[in-house]
Amino acid sequence: MSQSPKTRKSATDAAKGRFTIVAIGQSGRLQYESVLLAASLRAFDPAFAGRLIIATPEPGPLWDHDPTITDPATLSLLASLGAELLPFPSRHFGSRYPYGNKIEVLAHLPDEPFLFLDTDTLVTGPISALPFDFAKPSASMKREGTWPDPPLYGPDRTGIWTSLYDRFGLDFASSLDTRHPDDYWQRYLYFNAGWFFAASPRSFGATFLRFATEIEANPGPALACQSLDPWLDQIALPLAIHAHGGGRPPATLAPMDTTATCHWRTLPLLYARESDDVVAKLEAVAHAPPVKAVLQAYPAFKRMIYQGQGAEIRALFNRNDLPRREQAIRNTIKRAGLWVR
Repeated sequence: MSQSPKTRKSATDAAKGRFTIVAIGQSGRLQYESVLLAASLRAFDPAFAGRLIIATPEPGPLWDHDPTITDPATLSLLASLGAELLPFPSRHFGSRYPYGNKIEVLAHLPDEPFLFLDTDTLVTGPISALPFDFAKPSASMKREGTWPDPPLYGPDRTGIWTSLYDRFGLDFASSLDTRHPDDYWQRYLYFNAGWFFAASPRSFGATFLRFATEIEANPGPALACQSLDPWLDQIALPLAIHAHGGGRPPATLAPMDTTATCHWRTLPLLYARESDDVVAKLEAVAHAPPVKAVLQAYPAFKRMIYQGQGAEIRALFNRNDLPRREQAIRNTIKRAGLWVR
């Protein structure tokens, strides 16, 4: 099938790094994370020629507070870093499930190739140079077997995932990584939703939203014992990716989970377990005077980055011999009185 001129242009632009990066920013912690994301993109991928959109949910009946960014200093800095603010309405999730922002925003993006990044992401290398094939959507493989949690008397993982693929008319067998045995979590298509990409946010987003809202409204017998909060986005995401002809990312995109981005989640965890290079890049960006002037207004950033508590956390751990379970890392930090969010 021949491509339309618009489709060919979008593919060419994406190949030159002219795709859209979108993240969710809102009042509170996420507005400061969005500053760090934008500043790191400009510092460590200066060749990025696309649009950086910080999408902000609008206040409305689904929010129990005003989620918009109103701080003038933050807004001015984001603009100086080339970020565009995009307000969008919340029609399905809002306060009760803020992870749904990443689903709802897709309907409001320019309909061209996009890369979604969680706001708690540090750009550490040239993502614009990576060979994204936007026609084959994919997402982060930096994940653990967090869902599902099969009950003692069944169904098992195969039964749970099969029920979802069958429900939406998808071919379950072609989604499997048969290098892994039956009922082992890595056999099944499962991603961290910290980053994902596709060619059309409108088309992909409509599928993602339909799957998520239908699963939430009617989980079905196989999911009767399963928690959907906070996992709903990560349950629906692999189904949407599979429905749009995508799958696991190729090895050429491995830097998205290693050297090109760092999905740090919380600053204490970043200081505890990330590499010296990531910490150095974080602090280089954060100490730039315009960035520091904004970030130090947030207590957690002030304590971790500017008052040295991050360095104290770092001294508690050997990066070559970290505890296997994240909870053990968290507990060590909390016992030292250094945990912040």
